[in-house]
Amino acid sequence: MNYFQTIILAIIEGLTEFLPVSSTGHMIIASSVMGIASDPFVKLFTIAIQLGAILAVVVLYFKRFFKTLDFYLKLLVAFLPAAFFGLLFSHQIDDLLESPLTVGIMLFVGGIILLFVDKWFNKPVVHKEENVNYLTALKIGFFQCI
Repeated sequence: MNYFQTIILAIIEGLTEFLPVSSTGHMIIASSVMGIASDPFVKLFTIAIQLGAILAVVVLYFKRFFKTLDFYLKLLVAFLPAAFFGLLFSHQIDDLLESPLTVGIMLFVGGIILLFVDKWFNKPVVHKEENVNYLTALKIGFFQCI
């Protein structure tokens, strides 16, 4: 991976991280188009570059993160289904993520689903994160598995 390719992937990460699209999916497709997808360093870079975006969120919402322990317990509950199914199907998931075609199709399908879901459910049931109960957190976790 050269400097130009690094800059391209960094720009893609920066532009897509905070949009309701998969920044990782876009970087997988871009690295495939640039012919560097099979490089193990590129896979590590794709993961490591997201650390900057995660740290930016932590800095931005620092006070909110440490306001209540209940938030973290609900976050853990929402994480459990994804962790369970992720571990159970890790080989199949890895195989699917190796295919830029599969990633591209799923980005397209996911975008269409987001458009329709936004129209169907235009009024939020929960307006503040304090109002999320543990059952809702678990449901969110299961929907993340899809």
